[in-house]
Amino acid sequence: MQKHLIAFTAMGALMFSAQASRAADMTGVTATEIKVGNTVPYSGPAAPYGTLGKAMSAYFDTVNRAGGVAGHKINFISLDDAYTPSKTVEQTRKLVEEDGVAFIYASVGTAASLSVRKYLNDHKVPQLSVLSGASTWNDPKDYPYSMSGIASYELDGRMVADYVLKHKPNAKIALLYQNDDFGRDHMTGLKKALGDKAGEMIVKEATFEVSDPTVDSQTVTVQASGADVLYLVGIPKLMAQAIRKSDELGWKPLRFITYTGSPVAATPTLAGLDRTKGVISHNNLKDPQDPTWKDDPEMKGFVAWMNKDYPQPDIKNGYIFSGWSLAASLVEILKQCDGDFSRENVMKVFTHLHDFHPPGGLPGITLNTSPTNYEEFQVMRNMEFNGERWVLLNE
Repeated sequence: MQKHLIAFTAMGALMFSAQASRAADMTGVTATEIKVGNTVPYSGPAAPYGTLGKAMSAYFDTVNRAGGVAGHKINFISLDDAYTPSKTVEQTRKLVEEDGVAFIYASVGTAASLSVRKYLNDHKVPQLSVLSGASTWNDPKDYPYSMSGIASYELDGRMVADYVLKHKPNAKIALLYQNDDFGRDHMTGLKKALGDKAGEMIVKEATFEVSDPTVDSQTVTVQASGADVLYLVGIPKLMAQAIRKSDELGWKPLRFITYTGSPVAATPTLAGLDRTKGVISHNNLKDPQDPTWKDDPEMKGFVAWMNKDYPQPDIKNGYIFSGWSLAASLVEILKQCDGDFSRENVMKVFTHLHDFHPPGGLPGITLNTSPTNYEEFQVMRNMEFNGERWVLLNE
């Protein structure tokens, strides 16, 4: 009798443990809802990125009105972190410990997102599609719950190097970039791609802080180097200042800006559309302003949605389109979960993407991931600003 009692007790303990494990794994998920957390700078120096959060929220509202995903509505809780890591920590802890979200999705910023990476991994909370292309996000061994959702910054740098080597092989390059992992990763990609020529082609480097009120002095410094190529990496406000200052100086180098600040409503508008003419950047998404896509089914769907369901429709604001693409991508990926929205299964689906075409992606752009490689985007296209919009370059 005692043996049977011990066996029964042990079996009961195992069943209770398994049930508790499943319950913990279903945090943020009910029979009718999935709670998704997000941090984005709605205020502060990087406030233009806040449009991403607004667009995602608006699209999820549209999906919820249509019944959600597999009968689950998406409760998108997006909080302002002002692009400040200490605030990101505070808001992320709130999302996890008070709001009880299932996972974090599409939060903005390298330093901000890194400030909570260890915390989220320690608590086994998926940190998905982080809006940072820092190479450190592709580290499934040490941080299995964290992965980027945009093209790597090293890829951006490599593309600048490839373009310069092809079109201006004797260039003198000046670098003006944000003094953090965001800026340095771009430079790593550039220098690796330039190879042995990096030492002779790069004639000046200068950095700035996100909190700097202006980059005028740094722009004067790199202009004095005699460079005929300028690569700008930073938040839109400060890249725009550098474009305006170089124009005031009468300095006309071949200019590149990082793709993260390329939407027309961001760097080009802040700098002045005329002053931005001729600037080169990169993208993996279609441009809503490009007439090439006016009859494209995806673009027509986006425009119809924006005009109907987004509070302040603006075809020139690329962050609305990017936010729509991010939200629509999550919806499509959640459909692959077959109704199992546990953290474990959501993580499994995100790490086994195969030729997934993100809504709004350029032709040929697909996402592929594996448990050993978390880098979703591996290609972009070159584009040039013509004074009104971006035009894809045929190369």
